[in-house]
Amino acid sequence: MHYQSLFQKHLDTLQCEGRYRVFADLKRKRGAYPLAQHWNAGQNREVAVWCSNDYLGMSQHPVVLNAMHAAIDAVGAGSGGTRNIAGTTHYHVELEHELADLHGKDAALVFTSAYIANDATLSTLAKLVPGLVIFSDEKNHASMIEGIRRGQREKHIFRHNDLADLECKLKKYPKNTPKLIAFESVYSMDGHISPVAAICDLAEKYNAMTYLDEVHAVGLYGARGGGIAERDGVMDRIDIINGTLAKGFGVMGGYIASTRACCDAIRSFAPGFIFTTSLAPAIVAGATASIRHLKASTVERTAHQERARTLKRLLKEIRLPVMDNPSHIVPVMVGDPVHCKSLTDTLLTEHGIYVQPINYPTVPKGTERMRLTPSPVHTDEQMAHLLTALQTLWAACPIANGKYVRLAAE
Repeated sequence: MHYQSLFQKHLDTLQCEGRYRVFADLKRKRGAYPLAQHWNAGQNREVAVWCSNDYLGMSQHPVVLNAMHAAIDAVGAGSGGTRNIAGTTHYHVELEHELADLHGKDAALVFTSAYIANDATLSTLAKLVPGLVIFSDEKNHASMIEGIRRGQREKHIFRHNDLADLECKLKKYPKNTPKLIAFESVYSMDGHISPVAAICDLAEKYNAMTYLDEVHAVGLYGARGGGIAERDGVMDRIDIINGTLAKGFGVMGGYIASTRACCDAIRSFAPGFIFTTSLAPAIVAGATASIRHLKASTVERTAHQERARTLKRLLKEIRLPVMDNPSHIVPVMVGDPVHCKSLTDTLLTEHGIYVQPINYPTVPKGTERMRLTPSPVHTDEQMAHLLTALQTLWAACPIANGKYVRLAAE
């Protein structure tokens, strides 16, 4: 068996399809986000980052950085191992208290990432609840899909945000059959927002638990940054909330918030929690500081929403194919992997703008796109530069969804 040739064959296939991903070598500039240094062939130049999930720029906020420095000075770098063996640092205790309070729950449990939190929790729930049937939105994140798959329980995929299809599948089971509805609040590639309250209505009607992934909403929506469920006044109707510390809160890590018994059961039975080294105290301290700040401050959320609305409006004015949605996500449809990569490469090399092309398996084939994420710290000048560059490129080769389109520049 020629193992290396097999690896290369798979890589060649990706390159042939235009889906081979190149990671840009970037070095952020403290206090200057969204600017970063791009390193290429030993040279570096300044670029503006337009695709980060650091939605509010909290990775650069002084309150976060100061908390992280203080933690390093107080206790050093690492956590010492898994919480199961090395113990729980007081920083983790404080963070879980803040997360439980943020979501109005009895308890929270911190993981190394939201991916692990989803995978570990969903797969463990399937083992803890005999006969559990899971109903999953067709556009759920890969981490939810993997957790459900590993749980090896009966599952049903319902059409995206389709309440009628969900109810049709729920009603096939007796009311006393254990059920779980797994869905997201903000779907990160299309920017759709789920009808959380209506899904809760169905869950109550058919005696199902609700599992809500708020990864792309925590910090960004709600009076205190609790997400879409807080904004819509339904946090108390969600059984388990999954969130991240790596996007709106600007650091890293993931978590669930739920009842004390649920969090304790996941803590006690989930291998993905038990056998993983816990986050470093400095990271946890930074996350706690970020959450506390955003519970009290609405400045960042207000500016973020304004930037997203403005960019969408300006893209529409120059007739670029921006996808309509009610969230902060700004997807610009291209529809071809090779063309999408070419566009983003040109933006980087000729215009100093970094946008990573989004292709399969992140999105379905034929729906390749650029996913723009304006933040409160993107200036009017940076936005104008982005729009000019995009308009120039589209005029040279206007394509969307695989079809050439007429643009204002023509």
